[in-house]
Amino acid sequence: MLHVTLQQGGASINPNNVRLRINGSEVAVPEGTTILKAAALNGVEIPTLCEIEGLTPYGGCRLCIVEVSGTSKLFPACTTPAAQGMEVTTQSPKLYEYRKMVLQTLLAERTHICAVCVANEHCELQANANNHGVDHVMYERNWSCESIDSSHEFLVIDRNRCILCTRCIRVCDQIEGAHTLDLKFRSKSTNVIMDQDQNWGQAMSCTSCRKCAKVCPVGAIYIENENIEFTKDRDIAAFLSKRRRRSR
Repeated sequence: MLHVTLQQGGASINPNNVRLRINGSEVAVPEGTTILKAAALNGVEIPTLCEIEGLTPYGGCRLCIVEVSGTSKLFPACTTPAAQGMEVTTQSPKLYEYRKMVLQTLLAERTHICAVCVANEHCELQANANNHGVDHVMYERNWSCESIDSSHEFLVIDRNRCILCTRCIRVCDQIEGAHTLDLKFRSKSTNVIMDQDQNWGQAMSCTSCRKCAKVCPVGAIYIENENIEFTKDRDIAAFLSKRRRRSR
């Protein structure tokens, strides 16, 4: 197949690229690129919690919501593909207040007390809340009373701190290939389970790879007796997926 590269103003133009504006600046990205990726490629940061490079987008946390010119609807940047001529706004008073609401909702849904959490000062939920001026929760708290599963040799899950971002489920399935983790039930009863809803120590499919603990954005999954700042590795999924593509 012949690929033609055009020249305009000294810069090369790929005819397969999509051209759009992000915060007023014109950018060009390959077709199929999400708004979140397009923004990142051009130095624009959009806050996220469920998204992590190297895993398929989930669109669950709704923190990466952006405005698109021509509609009052808000779009999740992690699952919305960039379109030709699209004008995207990633920061505005409306988005700031919406993201504050999302963060307060997440904090209210489970038992999030930063001072006694293993991920204190190494938590993406806490960091985003601080960045958006969330110093209180305006909604009634749902104080969860889930049991802590420490039956595994060294991995622990505290479902009271889980924000249901599914990073652990996706990394277990898409990178490790074990699919030990999954979700059960719906709404506020939703929880992460192992195999057929067994204790972690009884989950025969678990390879003890630690990837779930490394990508967890909060303190829901952690390694017992290990400083969590050494556990966390947000880049592990992207690193391993790239290595896998190179080896094919």
